[in-house]
Amino acid sequence: QEHLVESGGGLVQPGESLRLSCEASKTIVSIAAMGWYRQAPGKQREFVAASTAGGFINTADSVKGRFTLSIDIAKKRVDLQMNSLEPEDTAVYYCNIKGRGTTGPLRDYWGQGTQVTVSS
Repeated sequence: QEHLVESGGGLVQPGESLRLSCEASKTIVSIAAMGWYRQAPGKQREFVAASTAGGFINTADSVKGRFTLSIDIAKKRVDLQMNSLEPEDTAVYYCNIKGRGTTGPLRDYWGQGTQVTVSS
């Protein structure tokens, strides 16, 4: 069962932009935080940006000033606007939501991943 649905990846040239979107299904009934991680080939998954439900946003230094996170808790949606993309941004990007279903404790939900490739 897919709890999160991602969209927006693709192939772009350096300096171009992409927007990633992620929406949570109704199986997630409450949300504590929403954000994005990425994993480049041969590397560990790393934090990109996230926001608490209250709107406190944290962004990795490597993307600060280029990437902007926005959330809509009511729509259970988190977007990542990526500008001035660099080849080093090439990775599979994963949506992450910390939340609860109808039963059970707070847990991490992950999207299936969307490929972002920056290449000339």
